[in-house]
Parts: sequence; C-alpha cells; structure tokens
Amino acid sequence: MTFWYKIMELTGTLVMGAVACYLLLWWRDRSLKRVRILETEAILSKAGREAEVILRDARLLASQESIQLRQHIEESFAARRLERAELEKRLGEREGLINSQLQRIVEAEKALLLQKDEVKQTQQEAMKREVEASERLKQVREQLQIVSGLSEFEAREALLRRVEQEALQHANTLSRHIVEEAKARAEEKARQIICIAIQRYAGSQTIDNTTASIALNGDEIKGRIIGREGRNIRAFEAATGVTVLIEDAPAAVLLSGFDPVRREVAREAMVRLIADGRIHPTRIEEVVGLVNQEMNESITRLGEDAVRRTGLPPMQIEVVKLLGRLHFRRSYCQNILEHSIEVAHLVGLMAAEMGLDVQTAKRVGLLHDIGKAVDHEIEGPHAVTGAEIIKRHGELEPVVNGVASHHNDVPAIGPWGSLVSAADAISASRPGARSESMSTYLRRIEDLEKIATSCAGVEKAYALQAGRELRVFVQPGEINDDQAYALARSLATRVESELQYPGQIKITVIRETRCIEVAK
Repeated sequence: MTFWYKIMELTGTLVMGAVACYLLLWWRDRSLKRVRILETEAILSKAGREAEVILRDARLLASQESIQLRQHIEESFAARRLERAELEKRLGEREGLINSQLQRIVEAEKALLLQKDEVKQTQQEAMKREVEASERLKQVREQLQIVSGLSEFEAREALLRRVEQEALQHANTLSRHIVEEAKARAEEKARQIICIAIQRYAGSQTIDNTTASIALNGDEIKGRIIGREGRNIRAFEAATGVTVLIEDAPAAVLLSGFDPVRREVAREAMVRLIADGRIHPTRIEEVVGLVNQEMNESITRLGEDAVRRTGLPPMQIEVVKLLGRLHFRRSYCQNILEHSIEVAHLVGLMAAEMGLDVQTAKRVGLLHDIGKAVDHEIEGPHAVTGAEIIKRHGELEPVVNGVASHHNDVPAIGPWGSLVSAADAISASRPGARSESMSTYLRRIEDLEKIATSCAGVEKAYALQAGRELRVFVQPGEINDDQAYALARSLATRVESELQYPGQIKITVIRETRCIEVAK
C-alpha cells in the first residue's frame, strides 16, 4: 500500500508540476504578447507622428513651391506685358513709317503721271519729226537717184561691194602684218639666243680663245725657256698664272690660260725674255712684274679712251679698269671693247631719233658687256653681273636696269634694255664682225659629217653651204620614210646639243630607190 501510495503521490506531484509549468508558460506567452502589443502600438504611434511630420513638411514645401511658381508666373506675365508694349510701340512706329512711305509713293505716282504726260507729248513730237525726216530722206533719195542714175537697190549693192572689198583688203593687210610681225619676233628671238651662246666661252672654241702662240728661232731657246729641271718654266707659270706648252708646236711656244689679261701679260713677258736672252727665275719675276705694271696702266688708258670716244663724262676708276680689260676679250673675232663703243654710238643714235636722253643711252651701251670682264670669276649671266658691279659703283637705276635687261635676264623697266639689245644685235651681225677661224670652221664641218655618219643606216653625208646645210643619204633597204623623218629630227637634236655654231643648220635626209634594168 505504501508503494502505491508513493506512486500516486509522485504522480500527483508530477501532474501539479506539469500544470504549474503550463500556467507559467501561458503567463509568459501572455506577457510576451502584451509586450509585443505595446511595442507595436509604440511603433505605430511613432510612425503616425513621423507621418504627420512628413505630411506637414510636404504641405510646407508644396506651399513654398506654389508661391515660387506663382512668382515665376507673375514675372513671366510682366515680361510678356513689357514685350507686348515694346511690340505695340514698334508696330506704331512701323505704321507711321508705312504711312509716310505711302504718302511719298502717292506723291511719286503723281510725279510719274506728270512725267508720263510729258513723255507722251515728247513722243508725239518725235513721231512728227520722224515722219518729217522720213519724208525728207525720201526726197533726198529720190534726188540722189536722179543725180546718180542708180536705184536704191543698185546703190546699196554697190556700197556693200565696196565695203566688202575694203574689209577684205584690210583683213589681208592685217594678216600679212601679223605674219610678218611673228616672223620678225621669231628671228629676233633666234638672234638673241645665238648672241647669248657665242658671248661665253664654249668647248669647241677653247683652243682659239685661250691660247697665244710665240714663234721661236730654234730649239736652243726652248731649252733656255724650260731651264734646268724645268725651273724656268715653273717660275714663269707661277708668276703669270698661265700654262706654257713647249712640245705641242715644233718652232713655237704656246701660252694657255682662260684669263685674257694674264695671257697677254705672259705673251709680252715671254717676248721680252726671248729678246733679252736672260731667262732665269729672278729675271722672269722682274720682267713679269714690269709687264704687269705696264698692263695696269694700259688697261686704265684703254678704258679712259673708250669713255672719251663715246663722249661721256669721266667714270670711276674701277669701272674704267673693267672697260679696259674688255680690250683683251673677244667674241669669235670681234673685240668686246670696240663692240661696246659701237653699241654705245648706235644706242645714242636710236635714242636721239626717239627723243630720249642720249647721254644715258650711250652710258648703258658702253657698260652693257662690262660683266664679261669678270664673268669667269663670278657666277651668273654677264648682264646681271655687270649690273651688280656698276650699281655698287653708284650708277643710276635706269642704267643698271638697262645693262641687266639687255638679254631679258631681268624684266625691263624702261626702253634702255630693248635699245641695247637691238644695237647689240646690229653690231654683232655686221658682215665679218664675228667671223670664225679656219681651223674652227673645218673642225665644225668634220664634226657635222661625223655625227651624221655615226647613225645606223646612213650611207654618206655632206656638209654644204659653208656648214649651213647637211645632206644625209640613207640606205633605202634599212630606213623607211617614217624612219627618215625621225632620223632628221634626231640629227637636229644631236647637232644642237653637241656643236656650237652661228645661225641655223638645215638637215636634209635623202632616201631614194633606183630601179635599173637594161633592155637587150
């Protein structure tokens, strides 16, 4: 009994404990729910307060924005009212302007109407005068027909024929004048090119223009000129600046140099040394120095004489010396100083005919080739070089431009360049003024035939008319007609590029086929 009693007591205790735990858990859950409800209510209350604040701020912001919008609208309306007032003002001004213009137009219209009436009256008067003139012209024509015995149609035809003949005659004269002028310009251009080519040193004339020959009596004088181990000839070449050629000629000594003044000094010194017989370095320097001094005096004297012969006032001494040096320069066989004096006189005569300053004309003519005295020392065309030289020595601009432009190297400002160019051509083209030496002429003839025979298909070639024509005979089996024309053009190009010659050379290529048969 006691066991069961203990079990029942334990069971009752467990039940009561379970009930107590359940009650405790229920109470805790209830407390938690109450706390949660309170927290929820607090959160809701806080959210409500925050919502009220946000709503109040939103209302305040909306109120401010509405106020700003209202102010902006009012300002916009005020600006538009101002613009409208300004526009109304402008419209009023335009309306006034239009009214004034309309008034002027009305007045102009009235004036035009008056002018129209006047024009109508003038037109009526003109028509009346025209009718009167027509009647008078008709009467005059009738009187002319009676006097001339021709009808109006016949007179018109005769007049047209006469006008046509005069027009044809004038056209023929004009065309002939144009053709002649074109030919004259072409010939003038050709002469100018030839003058420019022959005024400077060229390869084919180098021997004739740059050497001087001195005859010797025997071979003994040659040894004295050479000296021991060649000391005399070396001293002579060092003192004069020219090359001494002993072995090229059997009984002569050749002096070669590009400077004509030095070559003349060397020639005179060599002649004096041979005549004196004392040939040694000291004597050579003494004689060359003496000849140089005499040459400077001679150059000055020649320049002053040229100025005096042209009737010009004295020039600067440097210019005079350059003029004197031209005495030793030649273009082919023409002395450049004599050529300059002749050009000065020719330009003076032409200037006198044209009413220009004769002194200026002679000055330009005398100085036009002064650049040739230094053209081996300074690069550039001799006309431009000479103009720069005389400009440095104080010559006036018309003279400087006349010298520089006489070969069209620079544009001509006045008439002096053209006048000097014409006088230069006249002086250079005189018969015999610039003739060639026989050796140069023969060498050119040989070179001309050699160029022709060096071409393939050429059978033989002959230089005719003193080298002014080249006739080339070709083999008809190797060269046809078209190739013959090409050969002529090719030969002309080679002659122009390889030879130096005055005037023109006519090249004739002959191609013929001979068919020979003997009748028996």
